[in-house]
Amino acid sequence: MKLVFAGTPEFAAVSLEGLLQAGHKVALVLTQPDRPAGRGLEPQSSAVKQLALGRGLPLLQPAALKGPATLSAIAAARPEAVVVAAYGLILPPALLALPPRGCLNVHASLLPRWRGAAPIQRALLAGDSTTGITIMQMDQGLDTGPILVQEAIAISPDDTAGTLHDKLAMLGARVLVRALETPPVPRAQDGKVATYAARISKGEAEIDWRKPAVEIERQVRAFDPVPGAQTRHEGVALKVWRARIERGLSAAPGTVCAAEPAGIVVACGSDGLRITELQRAGGKRLAVHAFLSGFRLARGARLGSRDG
Repeated sequence: MKLVFAGTPEFAAVSLEGLLQAGHKVALVLTQPDRPAGRGLEPQSSAVKQLALGRGLPLLQPAALKGPATLSAIAAARPEAVVVAAYGLILPPALLALPPRGCLNVHASLLPRWRGAAPIQRALLAGDSTTGITIMQMDQGLDTGPILVQEAIAISPDDTAGTLHDKLAMLGARVLVRALETPPVPRAQDGKVATYAARISKGEAEIDWRKPAVEIERQVRAFDPVPGAQTRHEGVALKVWRARIERGLSAAPGTVCAAEPAGIVVACGSDGLRITELQRAGGKRLAVHAFLSGFRLARGARLGSRDG
């Protein structure tokens, strides 16, 4: 099938690779403009751009899709369908109506649950036991279009946003190819049970030790690898990367109840958390025994915005 593909990060690149391996003709690739990244803030190409250039595919990087030149270029490609995966730009009505088979979106949740920008992190924060991929026929709403195909997977107790992202990216590519091979019958979403996956804000990364340990443990996994669940000790920012729940612990929230090679045990609003991997500002991610060899943290210390 002749397609136009629109996507930006690695999640989208996996879908693009899947389309190419399945023999579809990608006549044009759209991805976001290069963005400053890294310590030097040098412009960095998206994963989709790198793949497109490597495969010699025609590429456009418009800042928006409403310009006549961009729409003309897409129309000139004469796609049967436009496939969108984590693109980051809104498709205007003129583009939605352009291809005969419409615009299809690869979304990392089981719609209508977790419409929006951060479905993977929100599923982990909520403690969902399952998630999946939805191939959706796009309309002018936010992830509101008819469902074409869905496939669910279990969320493992140790899944992070990173590991779940990788599983869903691979699944998304497979389900997308299947949806294109045999056109499914669209079914409407039930908007009454929809939930919204808002973008992750910087403030959400801060650990509130007054919350139950089960919620903080989810926060740690949901924010790995970005932005990292964060706390403080005596003004020093610490990122918590790996932790498990300690049942039955009772102390003032944020109190360090043990600081040993097997873990830093911190009291929460209920139960506690045993931290086994963390990172200080400017440092590397370290297992707890290596971290404690270079960072003084004693029993009775307090973590959090009111540490002392």
